[in-house]
Amino acid sequence: MGGSLNANHLMFLGYGALWTIGLSLIGLLGGGVAGFIVALCRISPNRTVRVLSAGYVQLIQGTPLLVIMFLTYFGLPALGVTVSPLMAAGASLTIFVSAYLGEIWRGCFESVPKPQWEAAEGLALSRSQRMMKVILPQAIRIATPPTVGFMVQIIKNTSLASVVGFVELARSGQIINNSLFEPFLIYTIIAVIYFVLCYPLSRFSHRLEKRGGPARIELEVA
Repeated sequence: MGGSLNANHLMFLGYGALWTIGLSLIGLLGGGVAGFIVALCRISPNRTVRVLSAGYVQLIQGTPLLVIMFLTYFGLPALGVTVSPLMAAGASLTIFVSAYLGEIWRGCFESVPKPQWEAAEGLALSRSQRMMKVILPQAIRIATPPTVGFMVQIIKNTSLASVVGFVELARSGQIINNSLFEPFLIYTIIAVIYFVLCYPLSRFSHRLEKRGGPARIELEVA
C-alpha cells in the first residue's frame, strides 16, 4: 500500500470490519446454541450434570480468550488437527461465548417467578413441556437485553483473533499502520468503526432493559 492514507486503505479497513461482523455472528450463533445447552444443564435436576456444567463455566470464564485462541490454533495441530485462522477464531469465540451466555441465560431462567414453575407443575406438564410452553417464553423476554448487551463484548473480543493471523478490523489496521506508520490516525479510525458497530447495540440493549422492567414486575404480581 504505502504512501499516505487513501481509498484503498479505507476499503481494506472496511473489509476487515466485515470480517469482524462475520466473526461476531459466528461467535454469537455458535456460542448461543452451546450456551443454551449449558444453561439447561445448569438448571438440570441431575446434580452431576449441574456440577459438570458449572465446572465448564468456571473454567472458561477463568481462562482468557487469548489463551483459548492460542490453545485452539497452536494446540490442535500438535494433536494432528490442522485448523485455519478462521476456524480457530470461530471455535474459540464459540467456546468463550457459550460459557457467558450460558450463565446469563441460566440466571434468566431462574428469574422466572416461582409461581410460574409451580403452576406448570400443577398442570402435570412434563419438564420439557414446562420449559417450552411456560418458562422459555418468559425467560426470552428477560434474557433479550443482556444478550444484546453482551454482543458488544463479542464484537470487541474479535480483535484478539489477530493473534492467530485472522485479518479482522484490528489486524487490518495493524497491517496498514506497518505500511504508513501513522498509528494515531489509523487507530483513531479503527476506534470510530468499533464505536459505530457497538454504540447502537448498547443503546438498543438499554432501551430493551427499560421496556423489560415493567414486564418482569407484572409477572411477579400475576
